[in-house]
Amino acid sequence: MAMEENNHNSNSIVNITASRDNVVLILDFGSQYTHLITRRIRQLAVCSVCLSGTSPLSAMAALNPSVIILSGGPHSVHEEGAPSLPDGFFDYVWEKGIHVLGICYGLQLIVKMMGGEVKPAESQEYGRMEVRTHEGSKLYEDIFVGETQSVWMSHGDEVVRLPEGFVVVATSLQNAIAAIENPHKRLYGFQYHPEVTHSVLGMETLRHFLFSVCGIKADWKLEDVLEEQIQTVRGMVGPVDHAICALSGGVDSTVAATLVHRALGDKLHCVFVDNGLLRYKERERVMATFKSDLHLPVTCIDATERFLNKLKGVTDPERKRKIIGGEFIHIFDEFSVDLEKKLGRKPKFLVQGTLYPDVIESCPPPGSGRNHSHTIKSHHNVGGLPEEMNLKLIEPLKWLFKDEVRKLGEILSVPRGFLKRHPFPGPGLAVRILGDVTEGNALDTIRLVDEIFINSIKDAGLYDSIWQAFAVFLPVKTVGVQGDKRTHSHAVALRAITSEDGMTADWYQFDPKFLAEVSAKICNSVRGVNRIVYDITSKPPSTVEWE
Repeated sequence: MAMEENNHNSNSIVNITASRDNVVLILDFGSQYTHLITRRIRQLAVCSVCLSGTSPLSAMAALNPSVIILSGGPHSVHEEGAPSLPDGFFDYVWEKGIHVLGICYGLQLIVKMMGGEVKPAESQEYGRMEVRTHEGSKLYEDIFVGETQSVWMSHGDEVVRLPEGFVVVATSLQNAIAAIENPHKRLYGFQYHPEVTHSVLGMETLRHFLFSVCGIKADWKLEDVLEEQIQTVRGMVGPVDHAICALSGGVDSTVAATLVHRALGDKLHCVFVDNGLLRYKERERVMATFKSDLHLPVTCIDATERFLNKLKGVTDPERKRKIIGGEFIHIFDEFSVDLEKKLGRKPKFLVQGTLYPDVIESCPPPGSGRNHSHTIKSHHNVGGLPEEMNLKLIEPLKWLFKDEVRKLGEILSVPRGFLKRHPFPGPGLAVRILGDVTEGNALDTIRLVDEIFINSIKDAGLYDSIWQAFAVFLPVKTVGVQGDKRTHSHAVALRAITSEDGMTADWYQFDPKFLAEVSAKICNSVRGVNRIVYDITSKPPSTVEWE
């Protein structure tokens, strides 16, 4: 199959910003918090987008930013090969009157490039620290002057000499530089991370910087994003072409399908593939919703045997993801061939519900020296796709976070109950069964365990308080006693998390009584399970899924 380059993927970020006057561009230098900067600014009703910090100047200028924020990162600016800004960057921002804010590594990069000096610190600063703001600063002004505030530090280097024209406007209680500014050149910097919740006044500080210092207007609305994406899709597909939408039954693909259906009407052809890796009665439930609530024309393909045959004996999680992603594409290609016979024209596009976290986690961090991402995991709808495919991608949600997608779904009148569904991974239960998914009755077992767990959460009124909850089939057997008999049965893990966007997460702290009741119900109801464990790790250090 020949790869067809989708210009929309490279240009769509420009499409959502080109007509705007209040765009904040975040340049990513590899910080684990970069996505939080983007989210915090959007929460202030300001359009924000993220690019690699080593992008060419032309790519930055194409977004017409009013403010540019340089993120933190794991590198040291004084090391050889550390990521830097493109030639001409400062001349460009001064000519255009753009305000620049550096955070952590971003501050140090400004200092170095403006002629200051950064060295390894004698004592590194990580975690919560107290800082005191100074009088006469633009960054803090009257509302913060003289106050001591708790902030989140994460750096091993320090500024030892400021460039000409810069002043210190906040220091730690250890007298280390915490914030600097040069208002004449519109250059500012925080050594700490205002975007994380541990910086208690961080959101107020960002609000003050954007609205009071930079003069940004809060004019970004999801209604505008919807209309822009509808027009973008119409412009991509044209008057006679057709598209296939891959419906998974999850929120993302459903909202994407509804949006694209509004743009294309009967030129959209939805397909739901049962790959044999779905949750308990998932196929019957989602097909009923598609038909009765969303009124989408959906063809259901039962490919259970096909997928499971491909996965037989496969235990490596990355290989499982690649196999599943590749098989999906083959099915969509075949479906498009059948449509071509029916329509007399070959569909050219494939719609996917890719979200911004998928994109961020699948992008190479600047300075890594890698062509592909230092991948936390390959995504079914990003890293899991084969290199060659016959269909061009339409990804209308590619620049949105999960909570924004749910809000967009409300605007599109997708049923609230559907929008509140917990996320489900593209590879399905293949990444919730550790090892060979076809071995024994692992699939039937984990479906029943998961159904009991989720229904118990719903019965307790906790479902909407939890970002995601699921069960994991473990490739181990444990000794137990059931019915006065010694058993040697499987252990399963339960996981529930809270999160804002899935990029970071905390484990949900159930009442012990709830866990005891769920454990007893599972062991009494599901044959072959005699031990339940609960996952109490956050992200990081763990990912949400076990594979």
